[in-house]
Amino acid sequence: MPTLDLQPLAGARFGRHVRVRDAHASADAIETLEAEAEALTGAFYEGHGFLLLTGLDVISSDPSQLVRLSRLFGPEVEDYTKTGSALTRVHPQVPEILVISNKAPMNQAPPARPTPPLTADGALPVQFPQRRGWHTDQSFRRPPPDISLFYCVEPAPIDQAQTLYADGISAYEGLSDAMKARIAGIEALHVQPGTGRSEVAVRAGETPQPLGPLQQPQRQPLVRVHPVTGQKALYLCESGQLDWIEGPIIGMEKGPDGAGAALVYELMSHFTSPPFTYVQEWRAGDLVVYDNRCTIHSATWFDGDSHERVMWRTTVRGNPGPEYADEPPSWLPAA
Repeated sequence: MPTLDLQPLAGARFGRHVRVRDAHASADAIETLEAEAEALTGAFYEGHGFLLLTGLDVISSDPSQLVRLSRLFGPEVEDYTKTGSALTRVHPQVPEILVISNKAPMNQAPPARPTPPLTADGALPVQFPQRRGWHTDQSFRRPPPDISLFYCVEPAPIDQAQTLYADGISAYEGLSDAMKARIAGIEALHVQPGTGRSEVAVRAGETPQPLGPLQQPQRQPLVRVHPVTGQKALYLCESGQLDWIEGPIIGMEKGPDGAGAALVYELMSHFTSPPFTYVQEWRAGDLVVYDNRCTIHSATWFDGDSHERVMWRTTVRGNPGPEYADEPPSWLPAA
């Protein structure tokens, strides 16, 4: 009879590694995860909102299984065709799956090549702290999504295209009492990437784009109280997903050289330091489940000219917490 094997996540101080033992068929693994949903979600929250599940090759041949598993983590799985995502990035048969790939028709460029360049043996250096691109999914919506599932269909070479994750619960607990008091009740201003309001765009003097009704900057707390565990966690992005014109921090000096920016990078330097981080080296069939309410992540470079990479993502909503009580979901399309 198949059983769950729940272990600490190697290489991290948070998270859990999940395997299904004695599954004689791929479908057995999915059914076992469903049957053990309480143990699975319990491990998820005990691990500060992070799971690595391995050996789920069945999802590649039947992508509906990713949506099936997503429903174990929340009541609403986003239909990307109804929430403003570019249709070329949505799975053609399963609208709840966002495809992240450099293959056609997505043709997404890989993240920027790292600085410093590759090490002498050709390995990709993982940069801590403050590697560019740290964010939580769709923080520019209010309420933002609760949980994401990220699945590897076709990986790049093992020393490329890692995803970096950071634990906001442990990072908050590691702050000084003075810093905890300083950031209590403070909000950052989050905005959709590509609208000309990022730190890089502001420094380059780009003209910001007019913002539509669903693109308006959203205030989000620097510290979130988790609605399931009651734990406090840092909730913050950097550079591309904060508004560096009117923000990044509400009530503090604006712009990339102001006091708000200094606070962002003081916190991000701490948040993304090695004690609170994990590096995921992707293999086909790997599935990572991460809690956007208490983790952030960042992509790393891969050689898109030589390798094709395909990843699938779902997002789950329904329990954003007390900060968002009685707020309508801003991600719904206009009536």
